[in-house]
Amino acid sequence: MGKEPQRHEGLWQAVKAFSVLSGLGIYLVVVVGICLYIGMMVDEHLGTSPYGKLVGILLGFPVAIYTLYRRLKDL
Repeated sequence: MGKEPQRHEGLWQAVKAFSVLSGLGIYLVVVVGICLYIGMMVDEHLGTSPYGKLVGILLGFPVAIYTLYRRLKDL
């Protein structure tokens, strides 16, 4: 019976880690998607077809990675 709490504790830690990692993945996709959308709006408004999207993607990744780093540093 002494091993029961350890098994549940390990399962709880695994579930917690999975939820944190999946949340980070979703956050990355959302931030890059928002930057891509802004780039598409710039393309539509200014007529600079692929460049706004490209800039949106290229700016989205560093912004997302930096904010993820700051969030993980606090954990």
